[in-house]
Amino acid sequence: MAKNEAFDALAHPTRREILRLLRGGEKTAGELASRFDMSKPSMSHHFAVLKEAGLVRTRREGQQIFYSLDTTVVQDLMTHLWDLFGTRKPGEGP
Repeated sequence: MAKNEAFDALAHPTRREILRLLRGGEKTAGELASRFDMSKPSMSHHFAVLKEAGLVRTRREGQQIFYSLDTTVVQDLMTHLWDLFGTRKPGEGP
């Protein structure tokens, strides 16, 4: 996962909302898409960006695709953000 890809993915409010919905657990693409007023190709694009950034995992069961958060990547991002904006003073060690 490249941090830039993950931050770019998080820049869009629809993708942030998809991730928020996935906090409650795995959901199908249809369940997620039903929460938004946009075309299937647009939703597919958002799903692809999140997957490419490593923020979600997918699994296929028959015709359905299930999405879930990739918590490892989210934890890595949070650690990176904490390092950027943490409470350390200049000159203090890690």
